[in-house]
Amino acid sequence: MAKTTKKMTPTRKAVAKRAAAKKATVKKAPAKRARVKKTTAKRIAARGSAKSTTSSRRTRAKTKPVPKAGARRGAASSEVRGGARPKSAAFRGRAAASRSPSRKPWGADGKALDGVRILDFTHVQSGPTCTQLLAWFGADVIKVERPGVGDITRGQLRDVPNADSLYFTMLNHNKRSITIDSKHPEGKGVLEALVKSCDVLVENFAPGALERMGLTFEHIHKLNPRMIVASVKGFGPGPYEDCKVYENVAQCAGGAASTTGFLDGPPLVTGAQIGDSGTGLHLALGIVCALYQRNRTGRGQKVLTAMQDGVLNLCRVKLRDQQRLKHGPLKEYSQYGQNIPFGEATPRAGNDSGGGQPGWILKCKGWETDPNAYIYFITQAPVWEAICDVIGKPEWKTDPDYAKPPARLPRLKQIFDTIERWTMTKSKFEAMDILNQYDIPCGPILSMKELAEEESLRKTGTIVEIDHPTRGKYLTVGNPIKLSDSLSEVKRSPLLGEHTEEILRDVLKFDRRRIAKVQSSGALGEAAPLAAE
Repeated sequence: MAKTTKKMTPTRKAVAKRAAAKKATVKKAPAKRARVKKTTAKRIAARGSAKSTTSSRRTRAKTKPVPKAGARRGAASSEVRGGARPKSAAFRGRAAASRSPSRKPWGADGKALDGVRILDFTHVQSGPTCTQLLAWFGADVIKVERPGVGDITRGQLRDVPNADSLYFTMLNHNKRSITIDSKHPEGKGVLEALVKSCDVLVENFAPGALERMGLTFEHIHKLNPRMIVASVKGFGPGPYEDCKVYENVAQCAGGAASTTGFLDGPPLVTGAQIGDSGTGLHLALGIVCALYQRNRTGRGQKVLTAMQDGVLNLCRVKLRDQQRLKHGPLKEYSQYGQNIPFGEATPRAGNDSGGGQPGWILKCKGWETDPNAYIYFITQAPVWEAICDVIGKPEWKTDPDYAKPPARLPRLKQIFDTIERWTMTKSKFEAMDILNQYDIPCGPILSMKELAEEESLRKTGTIVEIDHPTRGKYLTVGNPIKLSDSLSEVKRSPLLGEHTEEILRDVLKFDRRRIAKVQSSGALGEAAPLAAE
């Protein structure tokens, strides 16, 4: 009998195929599980290694060396600790930007320069102007003075016997005073301790004086690598850098005097102290920039402002005109309309405005007896038609000799003479009230008496009354820069050496024995007695 074979249907074939596949998978499973175990083991080992590394870093952070005694807090390090990569400037900028805004009321979260300490070696005007401005913004300014003498201006132009002069008091508000004999060994020790404890050293000595005291930039930076050394000098590097300079010398050397005055008169210096106070303001800006850069670099630097440079910066429009002379006459100068030829240098221009809008000082009612009964009047082009109506010359609006600015330039003297006939019928304040209604630029010539009595300046803190323990009450100029979240207050100037012991104790952390030793050595002189306030 023949053997028969059972034929599989398509359905049975599929079932058999799936069963065979399942059997093969079961046989390979142990190998697959082995691979999974091996991979898992690698991952666990990696995590353990990471934990070990982190633990090692934490251990190193906990056991990092303690700074040596006397090392300045926050001093820049020459190496990166623990192999950590230094954060970039961009990272630090993002971190600062991510800080939440203060929730304290405006003006109640400290001052702009809180925490900055200034070692003030300045005297007379340029340097004290700089450090006073920094003090108004919250910096702790420690003024170093000679025992028994102090800043020379304490006794200059003295108006009240046995009291600090206004020359001194009005330039040294909000400061502390310490007296130190820099030639005494103990005094040198105190000075070096102050260098280590301060952020900025400011000086306006004659060239070479600071170096003769042993305080070269290299020595200062050895004591305190974060120290910023800021200086006012008369001239920058060049043939005159060793020359001594005062206010009027700076005005003459910086281009102000040659361009101030009338064409037929001698050069004149200005009443504004652009040489001294102007340079002090420039230096203050340089210091603030150096402090900001130190946040990124961790190190201090030199800041130099020359008085000649500062004055020239304020006279830049005259350097502009010097270059324009090569291309023809300066048509906005009144001498152009008077057919007076121009020379090789920018001329003195009297009361010409110095800008593109012609202006002049004109007499007002009462000028015969009041030396300040004048107003400055600018014939600004956009309000020319209003000017014509106000002064009673409506025909000038369409007259081709007066209608357009180029046509008016050769006739400026005639135009201002006509306007002056109108201003002479009004007081300077009456004229100002009328002109302001039409947006005509003008300004009264205000005397110092008028400014001292101006109530609006008292309200804004621009004019401040100060009570002094030895000279009584006096007026001074307050902070001209107003910050909405760093409110300035003006405190009286210090008496000579008034804060000597306070600084030794609170800033340098000298104990009683150390203070007594320094005082008995004679290195500090005698502190001025503080009168009852």
